[in-house]
Amino acid sequence: QVQLVESGGGLVQAGGSRRLSCVVSGRSLSRINVGWFRQAPGKGRDYVSGISWSGQFTTYADDVKGRFLISKDDEKNTVYLQMNSLKPEDTATYYCAADSYASMPQYYDYWGQGTQVTVSS
Repeated sequence: QVQLVESGGGLVQAGGSRRLSCVVSGRSLSRINVGWFRQAPGKGRDYVSGISWSGQFTTYADDVKGRFLISKDDEKNTVYLQMNSLKPEDTATYYCAADSYASMPQYYDYWGQGTQVTVSS
């Protein structure tokens, strides 16, 4: 059983930065793919970014490309999402999920509880 716990959310001004963390337990991070999704109130869960088990491959949604950076530390079993140049439309609950490299949430079996990011204008 894989468990994921996100942290790092909070209130940030537009143009600011925030780093989210996702601690993975139950399986080595070097053996699973991890994705980040987000969900704004009244909307569906949208793909943000993903990283392969090797760390060699990363993907980003078009609306965060160039602003967000995904990385991981296998020794800490932690995946990070560095978010820069934040916009009010980035406001959402952010979730990390495993174990897939797909951009659709139905392919992920394990989810964290989410962390709220609010970007003020």
